[in-house]
Amino acid sequence: MSWWWAGAIGAAKKKFDEDAAPPKHQSVALIVGVTGIVGNSLAEILPLSDTPGGPWKVYGVARRPRPSWNEDNPINYICCDISDADDASAKLEPLTDITHVFYTAWANRSTEAENCEINGRMLRNVLNAVIPNCPDLKHICLQTGRKHYLGPWEAIGKVETPDPPFTEDMPRLNHINFYYTQEDILLEEVSKKEGLTWSVHRPSQIFGFSPYSMMNMVGSLCVYAAICKHEGTVMKFPGCRAAWEEFSDCSDADLVAEHQIWTAVDPYAKNEAFNVTNGDAFKWKLFWKVLAEQFGVAYEGYEEGKEEVRLEEMMKGKAAVWEEIVRENGLAATRYEDVANWWYVDAVLKNVVGLDTMNKSKEHGFLGFRNSKNSFVSWIDKLKAYKIVP
Repeated sequence: MSWWWAGAIGAAKKKFDEDAAPPKHQSVALIVGVTGIVGNSLAEILPLSDTPGGPWKVYGVARRPRPSWNEDNPINYICCDISDADDASAKLEPLTDITHVFYTAWANRSTEAENCEINGRMLRNVLNAVIPNCPDLKHICLQTGRKHYLGPWEAIGKVETPDPPFTEDMPRLNHINFYYTQEDILLEEVSKKEGLTWSVHRPSQIFGFSPYSMMNMVGSLCVYAAICKHEGTVMKFPGCRAAWEEFSDCSDADLVAEHQIWTAVDPYAKNEAFNVTNGDAFKWKLFWKVLAEQFGVAYEGYEEGKEEVRLEEMMKGKAAVWEEIVRENGLAATRYEDVANWWYVDAVLKNVVGLDTMNKSKEHGFLGFRNSKNSFVSWIDKLKAYKIVP
């Protein structure tokens, strides 16, 4: 069975043989955004002994110093601000052995025009440093997302969107979008090197592990549940009726990483854009109960006519409460603003965003999947195991 067909939680989590001789690397990866939600999964999976295309040597780039929860991964960590062309040039140009780039970084600004500028600049700085200086460079993976079909946050509900399920051949929306900017830059830069291939990956809401992610649904909900448990309050559902009752889908971070590795090594997956979701669907009314059970807290679902709940408002001023929870439970030291992304939870659960289809990936040979409930629970367990939440 192909490695990415296994599809079970933990399928790619084989142990290293501590007595084995150091491997001769076949491929060299550069993970840009290595402390992010998918970057962290890539850093765990790429160095494994059975990962396709390997053995892999891995460079990981992030703006901040290496966090303790990332230290176990056998990667070469590089602290670099890729928005600074000089820093990107100084740190990345000497890495002349890179064969594959996995670009998972992004920056958030107040308007989409600003997002286009900063995210386009970051990607171009990386590609300008890597492409001319890496003679063996073969492939570049770019991670974007479902806002390719929905538009940026400022445009959701204001611009005409296609009917779901979303397919990769749907035309771009009539609105600026930093995903479109990045795709255009990718195609422009890749065309400058003969034989260099690319892929674009469009996950939906990602379930994974990263206390540094700006859009971490599972981590944020765990912090919310922990605060409710600590204060003895009911965990209220902060969303609309449709989000509570209708079907949603998600993308397991390990599955997204496997999907990117697949495109990096499979000749049939080159020069294409792909959706990447778990392949099933769920309802938040079921997952809300699961979350409450994991933390032993009382919960309240959506009820018609009740006052709307917004986590961004409810959780204001809770930094001191979080510090108390961290101290009392012996948790890893984290900043409240890093581990909880209330605006993102509110944005997801206030909107009905439809479903993607994975048909194109399956037709090209990727049969990986995840059980979304198992995925949800496994990432909660990992956050607890690393003492990010109690």
